[in-house]
Amino acid sequence: MVKGLLVAFVFLLSAVAVFSQSLTDIQNIKVDNLSDAQIEQLLKRAEASGMTEMQLEMMARERGLPASEIAKLRTRINKIRSGGGSSNATTQPSTSGEIQLRGLNFDLEEDVQKEVPMTEEEKRIFGFSVFRNTQLSFTPNLNIPTPKNYVLGAGDQLMIDIYGASQFLYDVTVNSDGLIFIPNVGPINISGLTVDAATNRISNALSNIYSGLRGSNPNTFMSLRVGNIRSIQVSMVGEVFAPGNYTLSSFATVFNALYAAGGITADGSFREIRVYRNSKLVAEVDVYQFLVNGDQKSNIRLEEGDVILIPPVQTRVEIAGPLRRPGLFEVKSKESLEDLIKFAGGFTSNAYPNIGTVMRTTEKELKVENIEKSGFASFNPKDGDSFIFGELLDRYENRVQVSGALIRPGVFALEPGMGINDLIKRAEGLREDAFMNRATLYRTRPDFSLEIVTVDIGAVVRGEAPDIALQREDVLNIPSIYDLREEYYVLISGEVNRPGAFAFGENMKVADLVLRAGGFKESATPSQIEVARRVKDDVSGKLAEIFHIDISKDLKITGENADMILKPFDHVIIRRSPGFQRERLVRVEGEVFYPGEYAISNANERISDLLKRAGGLNQFAYPKGASLIRRNEFFKAPSDNQIKSQNLTQVKQNSLRRTGRNTEAEKYLLERIDGKIAERGGDLSNKQGGLLIDDFRREAIEELVGDSLNVEEISDKTLEMIGIDLEEIVRNPGGVHDLFIQEGDVLSIPKLLQTVRMRGEVLFPTSARFDEGLGFKGYISRSGGFTENARKKRSFVVYANGDVRKTSNFLFFKVYPKIEPGSEIIVPKKPEKDSIPLQAWIAIATSVATLALVVNNIIQ
Repeated sequence: MVKGLLVAFVFLLSAVAVFSQSLTDIQNIKVDNLSDAQIEQLLKRAEASGMTEMQLEMMARERGLPASEIAKLRTRINKIRSGGGSSNATTQPSTSGEIQLRGLNFDLEEDVQKEVPMTEEEKRIFGFSVFRNTQLSFTPNLNIPTPKNYVLGAGDQLMIDIYGASQFLYDVTVNSDGLIFIPNVGPINISGLTVDAATNRISNALSNIYSGLRGSNPNTFMSLRVGNIRSIQVSMVGEVFAPGNYTLSSFATVFNALYAAGGITADGSFREIRVYRNSKLVAEVDVYQFLVNGDQKSNIRLEEGDVILIPPVQTRVEIAGPLRRPGLFEVKSKESLEDLIKFAGGFTSNAYPNIGTVMRTTEKELKVENIEKSGFASFNPKDGDSFIFGELLDRYENRVQVSGALIRPGVFALEPGMGINDLIKRAEGLREDAFMNRATLYRTRPDFSLEIVTVDIGAVVRGEAPDIALQREDVLNIPSIYDLREEYYVLISGEVNRPGAFAFGENMKVADLVLRAGGFKESATPSQIEVARRVKDDVSGKLAEIFHIDISKDLKITGENADMILKPFDHVIIRRSPGFQRERLVRVEGEVFYPGEYAISNANERISDLLKRAGGLNQFAYPKGASLIRRNEFFKAPSDNQIKSQNLTQVKQNSLRRTGRNTEAEKYLLERIDGKIAERGGDLSNKQGGLLIDDFRREAIEELVGDSLNVEEISDKTLEMIGIDLEEIVRNPGGVHDLFIQEGDVLSIPKLLQTVRMRGEVLFPTSARFDEGLGFKGYISRSGGFTENARKKRSFVVYANGDVRKTSNFLFFKVYPKIEPGSEIIVPKKPEKDSIPLQAWIAIATSVATLALVVNNIIQ
């Protein structure tokens, strides 16, 4: 045991040492030593933490991973995502690769939380977010061909490819002395040479062993490309978020370095970034040239030992108002307000650009100056200036409007001497429904109050009244004659296919309205049509005029009102035929010779009649268990429209099931059916199927059990089970037990049942084989007996036909119901008694004591 603990302790110490070393030596990690599986593991951890690849690179850089290794890591990631993998990577994760992966396995979730969001001021600084945006990468692109002016140095890997008559590939690296070594050639000094110059020098050296490289007609050729580029170290000082020394790719530029350092701080200059090389100023970078003009001329490529200085900002001003990108901007000494507006993206379409206001600080207070547009180019901003520009006024200098019954109502320009007639002509004239007697001119007074001018528009148009000169912001409204009256319509209800309200038309007759309503239903009585008409100016108490019209199914009108013309708001009522009856169905299920659906033949049909039509009982029937399922008052019968929609949907489905292409007649049929279904409210096909008697019987008994357990609920069941005595019905057809059948009834006749079920407060609820000699208590004994909470005197029996019998008392004895095949014995639970809390007992005692004192005082 002690030996095992000792071994575990030594292993733990070694693991901690290795992990600590990996964190401190992260700068020495080599991506080439990591397998594809290890890099995939790192990617999965990053994705699980909600990080992007760019955030992963930034955090690796913050931990000290060289830029060259980050570039390799990105290349490996791209190859893995494209399914290529890496040819340079190890196929099996080595021990060193394991250690290095631990160095990259920093706490991703913790590092994501460490990212500091920008402040409101930082968000307003132009260019601030460029080097802080994780979606915008400034890492150098290593997948481009090596630039011809790229200067080679120590650490660069060179791939020298000999092809043609001779073929060979040399893989060499520039050493710290600037030399490369080629077998059979010797050292070649290429330090400080561009790729072009190095190509010539190497070609001359190789021509000693490849003679085909020389001459005017060579047959051997050489190409030079840079493989793994070297890393350089630069220094970032001044106003950057993370100043210090950075190891970057030799392709890196100033922007790459700024991105690696986390960007420029809020106090840093974006326009005077200085690059020193060998203690000499070699470049001054202006980020605005890139952001505004896309110019990267000053974004030079860095070299080993370069120092990048970001000085504090000298002049920063604010510009606000309707500009494309308002905010805080840095300006140089010779730049003007015009340049500042350019940096801000220029004015928006709703800007007032003729004058600007500047808030400027003096030696002791603030000062306000106004700048005319002509002075924008000569006005020089100072540090702390705040420029504000206004918006255009929300008003029109020459607007008039016309609305109502015109061909083209709308907004028009007011011209000198323009009158109402001119405005109507601009709107291409009045419509035919224009109300000519009166129009309204809404006029805005100088104090912005409203004036109403009444215009006889007909007289003005005809020249019988003087025209009215228009003013700015006048609004002329010419109403339609239909705006001044109720919208006319007529109504039709009753036995038509589309009852409702329809637009009134002059000379409309009843047959026209019936036609618009889709024609008569099959149940309609055309000979008993009523038309109800509104009564006007009648003080006798009459509510409506009633007209009777006879019309045939083919919409031919006869009788004294054959030429009757409908008036607005007339109501046409189509009566139902008194002899029309829709078929009503019942169903027989179970042990009969012909189970299924049956139509009720007459209103006096009884259970015995239905049983006779079903062929009578077969030899397996159990008449005592027969029951009748009937709809109750909660059942909502489908409307005629729903029934028709269901039937039409089935017609459509059956037509579509036919193999082969539909005939032209079938296509028109399907179109008609779709239209009629849409009129009736969509596809209402009956998807409920038939009633499952066993399921319904079970639900009904569950409801009885619930009632017995004092569950006080109003049942929303739409069906109920009625206990019937089928044996008596068969013996005495037409007797009191032989019920009249109703639509939706289901007569269920089961097979002979051979079990009895015990439920409720018994020790072992179960089902037992029916034994004719066994009574109520005998079956209770077979289920283990009553529980302590059993309410014995409330026990009851549910018989197979749905009848219920309860336990009764005779003198001092309990009389239990008789048990028959298929019965269910239900033993309910005793109700829980509410215990009186302590506070109630205290209140009762206090009341009794008070009452005792009162009585005592009365007696004394």
